[in-house]
Amino acid sequence: MNKLIKHALEAGKKAYAPYSKFSVGAAVELNNGEIITGANVENASYGLSNCAERTALFSAYAQGYRKQDIKAIAVVTNTDNPGSPCGACRQVMSELLPSNAKIYLGNHKGDLKETTIEELLPYAFKPSDL
Repeated sequence: MNKLIKHALEAGKKAYAPYSKFSVGAAVELNNGEIITGANVENASYGLSNCAERTALFSAYAQGYRKQDIKAIAVVTNTDNPGSPCGACRQVMSELLPSNAKIYLGNHKGDLKETTIEELLPYAFKPSDL
């Protein structure tokens, strides 16, 4: 199993998902080899929840890393098939990931899908649209 997927799987164990029981872990791989993880954190007011993908990316940015520092991201869900990022995460990923970043989607059974942000969100809203 891919090292990045293993980190995402471990991160998912830290998810706070008492309402949906939908645990998600994410791991961002930097060009220097460092890996930054995140897990989803729910809130009784669902709109205030945060997804694992955004948690990991926001953490990387909060540590001073930027899109040119990122190589890949992995997202692992506790579902029968590899889960796909929600629309909000796709939009954030389209701005914070480099266009050539690998995106790996996996599940606890070891299924894996590789994709790109262009495949996930072909008509992303970009800063140039402002």
